[in-house]
Amino acid sequence: MSELIVGIDDTDMPDTPGTNRLALHLVRTLGSEGDGDGSYEGRLILRHQLLSDPRVPCTKSNGCASIRLRSREGGGGAIESLAGRIRALMGAWCPTGSDPGLCVCPAFAVSESVRAFGVRCQRELVSQGEARALAEEQGIHLEGLGGDQGGVIGALAAIGLASTGDDGRVIHLASARDGDEDFEPGGLLTVAQVYARGVTEICPVVAQATHPRQDDFIDVGKRLRPNLRSGRVVLFVEPAPPGESQSAWRAVRLP
Repeated sequence: MSELIVGIDDTDMPDTPGTNRLALHLVRTLGSEGDGDGSYEGRLILRHQLLSDPRVPCTKSNGCASIRLRSREGGGGAIESLAGRIRALMGAWCPTGSDPGLCVCPAFAVSESVRAFGVRCQRELVSQGEARALAEEQGIHLEGLGGDQGGVIGALAAIGLASTGDDGRVIHLASARDGDEDFEPGGLLTVAQVYARGVTEICPVVAQATHPRQDDFIDVGKRLRPNLRSGRVVLFVEPAPPGESQSAWRAVRLP
């Protein structure tokens, strides 16, 4: 089996499902349960925060998503085959007026220059030309799928950021042991339940805080949204204010 990373940015329109929902739709459709042939397994979806700046056109916040897929097809043809399938799915999903972009790359082939590009996109304005030139130089599949094709920037950035293993909010995790891979619903969960959903570490953001016990409750909000840090799925928490919650802890949502 080989692993591929897919980067998408659909630059959604107001009152439409965003890039996270699109990523989940792609995983469900391409996965073994979706198409029945077992060609792809969705291993991980991450939401990455890019530069928040009024000069960057976006609906709510400037985010993109990466999808790590495990492929049984192998070979260079898998890239074009997968890109074609995703192109069709995104074409049917993305609303008129959006500017979607798609990037597909073998996980082992992401270079330091692509990772650096992803980090730059979190700190400064970059152009479509820069994204396209870098993808061509690195032999990475990158294409715009509509509108002004501005989503190519976020799509390539998602590839670079995902490959660092140290960025992003986890939206889907195949290793979740209770089958709730998309971390829904949220609400009050015990520490044991959080670990059962694939979280590998619970980390207080307050240095002097004690660590949660197995039977402590954590208010994770509407959905459980841990982060990827140093290749580990980490849920950051803080002590819940006395009297404001039934839990001892509440999740802290980080980019």
